[in-house]
Amino acid sequence: MLEIARLFLRFGFVAFGGPAAHIAMMDDEFVERRKWVTRQHFLDLVGATNLIPGPNSTEMVMHLGYERGGVLGMIVAGFCFILPAAGLTGILAWSYVEYGALPAVEPFLVGIKPAVIAIILGALWKLGKKAAKGWRLGLIGISAAVASLLGAGEIITLAGIGVLGTIWLHTSSTESAAAGVIVLLSQTKRQVFAAAAAAGAAASALSLTKLGLFFLKIGSILYGSGYVLIAFLEGGLVNDYGWLTKSQLLDAVAAGQFTPGPVLTTATFIGYVLMGWRGAGVSTLGIFLPSFIFVAILNPIIPKLRNSAWSASFLDAVNAAALGLMAAVVIELALSTLITWQAAVIALAAALCVFFLKLNSAYLVLGGALLGWALSLLS
Repeated sequence: MLEIARLFLRFGFVAFGGPAAHIAMMDDEFVERRKWVTRQHFLDLVGATNLIPGPNSTEMVMHLGYERGGVLGMIVAGFCFILPAAGLTGILAWSYVEYGALPAVEPFLVGIKPAVIAIILGALWKLGKKAAKGWRLGLIGISAAVASLLGAGEIITLAGIGVLGTIWLHTSSTESAAAGVIVLLSQTKRQVFAAAAAAGAAASALSLTKLGLFFLKIGSILYGSGYVLIAFLEGGLVNDYGWLTKSQLLDAVAAGQFTPGPVLTTATFIGYVLMGWRGAGVSTLGIFLPSFIFVAILNPIIPKLRNSAWSASFLDAVNAAALGLMAAVVIELALSTLITWQAAVIALAAALCVFFLKLNSAYLVLGGALLGWALSLLS
């Protein structure tokens, strides 16, 4: 338990860059270096995690804690990973309430983002060699990347391509697979929109119980990226309840981006702004509690899925699709980040460190932050 606590507490302080980057760092640390799980099982965990609600990288942390130390290991790992982000976000919220503004940390983030691109590329290379067992799985991954870049939702892409890939791998019948996917997509879309609608409610007075229940609901139904979280928060807290202004919501999301770890600690910021430290604690617990429950139920089942030919094919297809989504993230990050010579220099240096020096990703994040700050002084 002490080993789990130490490693994931440290990881929580350096896990910048979003879920794809976090998963890349975990692959480097817990598959490559510490060999807690095999790369195949790691891929299965990634694929399964993408199919349930909640923050993907946080749930991967919980899975790894479960693999190392059972249910208690899962709780310790999840808590220690969330704690640094929640604590730092809470401090930012206190500063925001006290002084009316967020600290200036942009120069450091400028350096972290290019380094994160190199980290994700390194993970894609290693995971892709294991996941792409044939040309069909390679094509499945490419299809997922294209679908994501064209605007398809993550859960719809994973579920649809997972079913399509499973049927294709077993029957070679693209037509029957496509028909099944059309039905699945229509049902999934209705469920997602129904869940989003349930997140809103009639405007009412703020209370600690209502705040906790709101974030518990969000944690139970949230699929997709931080942008989906923003939509849910705006619909519930700004439009329905009227507890926050749009400006406050954007500041809360910015705080979640500034800090390492899961972006869902935006809830910590909002909770503090609305109801102080009690609100921060209740909001944080509410949004993350469902993930602990989902992982505790799912983790023992995943190895059994490998014993069935059909479910194993589904896992393979979902794994390939999940890597396709990671590839789409890299492309989008590169297009939005590598627009200055400083960013290009940091990305190139980080890539050399990833592929040739094989440095720990934590050092790359810290080095990128410092290099970004230093180069910003020259511009």
